[in-house]
Amino acid sequence: MSRRVSVRPSEARRIALAAQGFDRERPGSANDVRHFRRVMADIAVLQLDFVNVLVPAHFLMIWSRLGSYDRSRFEDFLYDSGEYIEQWAHEASIVASSDWPLLAHRRREFQAWKNSPLNKMPDRQKYLRNILEVVTIHGVTTSNDLPTVTGPKRKPGDWHRSIPRSALELHFGTGRLAVRRRLKNFQRVYDLPERIIEAGHFSTTVQKKVAQRELLRKASVSLGVASAHDLADYYRMSVGDAAPRIRELVEEGALIEVNIDGWSDSAYLNAGSRSPRKIPGQSLLSPFDPVVWFRPRAKRLFDFEYRIEIYVPASKRRWGYYVLPFRQGDALTARVDLKADRKASILCVQNAHLEPMADQSSTIDSLAKELRALANWLNLARVSINKANAFERALARLF
Repeated sequence: MSRRVSVRPSEARRIALAAQGFDRERPGSANDVRHFRRVMADIAVLQLDFVNVLVPAHFLMIWSRLGSYDRSRFEDFLYDSGEYIEQWAHEASIVASSDWPLLAHRRREFQAWKNSPLNKMPDRQKYLRNILEVVTIHGVTTSNDLPTVTGPKRKPGDWHRSIPRSALELHFGTGRLAVRRRLKNFQRVYDLPERIIEAGHFSTTVQKKVAQRELLRKASVSLGVASAHDLADYYRMSVGDAAPRIRELVEEGALIEVNIDGWSDSAYLNAGSRSPRKIPGQSLLSPFDPVVWFRPRAKRLFDFEYRIEIYVPASKRRWGYYVLPFRQGDALTARVDLKADRKASILCVQNAHLEPMADQSSTIDSLAKELRALANWLNLARVSINKANAFERALARLF
C-alpha cells in the first residue's frame, strides 16, 4: 500500500473550488452551450430549488460560475438537448441522461412520502395505473390536466400535495414517468421516460454496486478532495454502502488517500483533480451549491458555519432569511441576505456580515462589484443596503 500524501488545508480549498470550475475566470459571453455543458460537467448534480425570493437556487449556481447568461436559453438547453434529465440524485436534481441507469436502484427503492394522500386511498394501485394510461395515450401531462380527486380531510396546519400531483411525483420517483420540461410557474410536465431518454441510456442495466462505485467516482471528480461522508452525500448514499466502493476506487487508483491538517476523517483526492496556485475572482453562492451544501464540509474547508434560516422564526434568525455565502478567491469572506424586490426594481441587501478573519476593505470592494453584476443580470435598477452594522454601512457607501 502506498504512503499517504499530505495536502495543506489551503491546497484542499483550491482543489475543491477548482473541481467546481472556480479556477476559471467567468467568460466574457456566457450564452454558448459549450459554457453550459462545461458547468454541468463540473457540477454533475444541479440541485433544484424554486424558492424565488431572489432567483431559484439552481439558476444562481450557474450565475456563480458564468456570470450573466440567458436563463431561458439555459433552460432550453437542459430540457431540449436530450443530454440531461431530472432525477432524485442529491435531492431533486438535474443530471446527465447517461446517469439514468446509475440511479435505477434508487428508483426501485422509491416510496411515496409518509404523509402522501395516496397512502390513504383504498384503490391506490388502480388510480396509479389510470394515471399511466392517461400519459401513455395523451402524452405530456401536468397535474392540472388530471381530474380533481377528493383526498383525506386536512387537519389545521396540514399541508400536502393534491392526489393527482402526488401520483405523478410517485411515478417520477419510481421511473415510470420522467420530466419533459418545466413551465414558467416551475410546474413539472411529465411524459414516459422512453420518449425522453436516449434508448441506449434507457435500456442499459447496471448492477447496484457498480452503479454506486461510479456515482462515488463522479462525486470525487466534482469534489476534488473529500471525506467518505462528503463523497456519500453527493448522491445521497449511506456511508456504509459507500465505504467498500471507496476502497475499490482507492485500489483502482481513481482515489488517493490523503492527510489534511484539521480533518479528523480520512480524505480522498481524485487522481485527476487540479491543484491551481490561485482561485480567481469572486462569486455569491447558492445555499444549495455543492461547495457548501454539505455543512460539515463547508466547516472543514472554509471554517464556515452555515445554516439555512428560511424556516427559523424571524426573531431567532442569526443571519437572515435567504443568506448566500460570498466567495472571494479561495475563501468565504462574507454572507449576505438578499431579496429581489421586482416591483420596485431593487436588489435588497437585508443583512450583510463580514467573516471574522476577512479583510473588510477588499471584501467590500469585491462584494459591491458582485452585487452590481447580480442586480444587472436580474434586471433590477439599483441595490439597497440595510445599515444596521458597521460592515453594512461601509458597503452602502459604495452605492
